Amino acid sequence: MSRGGVPAAATWYLYLLECRRGTYVGITNDLCRRYRAHCAGKGARYTRANPPVALLGAQPFAGRAAASRAEYALKQQSPAAKRRWAQRWQAPALTATGCGVDDNSA
Repeated sequence: MSRGGVPAAATWYLYLLECRRGTYVGITNDLCRRYRAHCAGKGARYTRANPPVALLGAQPFAGRAAASRAEYALKQQSPAAKRRWAQRWQAPALTATGCGVDDNSA
C-alpha cells in the first residue's frame, strides 16, 4: 500500500552530514531529496544555521522504526564515534544540485 506516493516497503536511511560546525544525524526515505533540502536551507534548524559540507555516511533500513532506533543510538555517540560509523557506511557522492556522478537529472 502507498502513503503519500511512497511505497509501503520503502527503504529508510540513517545518514550523517558533515556541517559547517559539527555533524548532523537524521533519517529519510529519499536520501537525495533530503540532502538537497538541507543544502537549500529547508532542512532541520541545525542545518539551516550550519549548512552541510558533505554526506559522510548512509545506512539503509527496511523500515522507519528501525531507522529511528538507529538514529537515536547514533545521536548518543561522540563526534569521533559518529565518523567511525560513517567509515563503515560510505555514502554516495551527492551535491547540492545533483545526486551523484551518474545522476543526469540535475
